[in-house]
Amino acid sequence: MIYKYFNRPFILGILFTLIIAVISIVLAELPIISSVGALAVALVIGVFYRQTLGYPESLRPGITFSAKKLLRFAIVLYGFKLNLQLIINDGWIMILLGIGVILFSFLMMYLLNKYFKTNSSIMFLLAAGTGICGAAAISAVSSIIKAKEEDTAISIGLISIVGTVFALSYTFIGPLFDMNDAAYGIWSGLSLHEIAQVVLAGGSANDDGMAMALLSKLSRVFLLIPVSFLIMYFVSRRQHQKTEGKVDIPYFLFFFVLIAIVNTFVTIPAGLSAVIDQLTTLLMVMAMVGLGLSVPLQSIREKALKPLYALVITSILLSVITFYVASII
Repeated sequence: MIYKYFNRPFILGILFTLIIAVISIVLAELPIISSVGALAVALVIGVFYRQTLGYPESLRPGITFSAKKLLRFAIVLYGFKLNLQLIINDGWIMILLGIGVILFSFLMMYLLNKYFKTNSSIMFLLAAGTGICGAAAISAVSSIIKAKEEDTAISIGLISIVGTVFALSYTFIGPLFDMNDAAYGIWSGLSLHEIAQVVLAGGSANDDGMAMALLSKLSRVFLLIPVSFLIMYFVSRRQHQKTEGKVDIPYFLFFFVLIAIVNTFVTIPAGLSAVIDQLTTLLMVMAMVGLGLSVPLQSIREKALKPLYALVITSILLSVITFYVASII
């Protein structure tokens, strides 16, 4: 058992994803690329590496570990971004609005999937990413529904790119409307996919605008907990109906909840919090390298186009609806 996790292919595979992750993070600091983010950069590098040099089979154990186990650990650490007391006390209205956003995202993706007749797994993952919190939600839900690695990678890539385009658009569109900073922050937090995208868009507002953006976004992140367990329940029920036997429980979600509770009642020193945040990012980017390597170019051509159309349509409608909601709150 120990040999399984400490042999040469395993260690070299981990180092391989670490090196590319560091390169991705450095590249993401450059102008223009910085707006896309390290996650998308790592995915692209992984996909490009596979298409040009092939999958490094000798490193598969470590790469697979990064794509699966490190990704789950990163989601657990994501719990440090949540202060449950703050959200429950001050963000209960945002929680209600967040529920509406999630329901709308899943409904639209369901209807568009019926229309486009495309990959149901990717559409379901995109619904979670659009409604809740981007890559983190996709990663959590993919573990529950046992999605293919390439479907997970394609979904995260699409949500990262489309969300970034929308975040950049907000910084130009926002000033064109007679919208105060708080309303602009609520709009950004309710409609954009990733926390990083909300920060990018919220940067054009004042401190109050940024605070409202983060509060409304973190209220949606909070909903990852009940939504994940709800999906787990329905998956379990469906498998029992099909008599498929035992259901695998993604225990990392319980640790995610535990970390969120700890973060709520225990004051984490600022220095340690910064280290945890950087570690979370590094692990998530390493996982993206592994996921990118799992995607053949043919899969992108066959699977990504129609889900991309659906994601853009859903995101536009969500932006329009939440814009009017934020304006009247």
